[in-house]
Amino acid sequence: MDELDSAIVRLLQEDARQTNRDIARKVGIAPSTCLERIRLLRERGVIRGYHADIDLASLNRGVRALVTAQVRPLSRAVIDSFQRSIAELPEVLSVYVTAGNDDFLIEVTTPGIDALHAFLTDRLALRREIVGFRTSIVFRHLRKTTLEPLS
Repeated sequence: MDELDSAIVRLLQEDARQTNRDIARKVGIAPSTCLERIRLLRERGVIRGYHADIDLASLNRGVRALVTAQVRPLSRAVIDSFQRSIAELPEVLSVYVTAGNDDFLIEVTTPGIDALHAFLTDRLALRREIVGFRTSIVFRHLRKTTLEPLS
């Protein structure tokens, strides 16, 4: 990626609803050049999609938690199956496969503490492959929305 691609990506991260014409003007190139650059960024997989940033509380998901889980037997089949099935649950936002003491980090959001407790006891604790899990409730969350390339 060159400096022009980086500038385009930065602008899209700030507001993906900007018009191609506005982005082209801000980076100082013709709209046709900007459109081609964005197309190539999508083809190369740099831009994977455009998403709306939703306020979870407005969707009745005011409680967020991070759950670490250990599974056994530790095999590719178990890891892949668990990751897929857990990601399909409506309470789950993200699933990370990790190294170290824990095999997974699962980001969960629910309407309240009782719903979180039900998720943990009715969905996680009953799974045979889980040998242990720990939960941390998130009080605040700050997420970077604009990333700069690392040198």
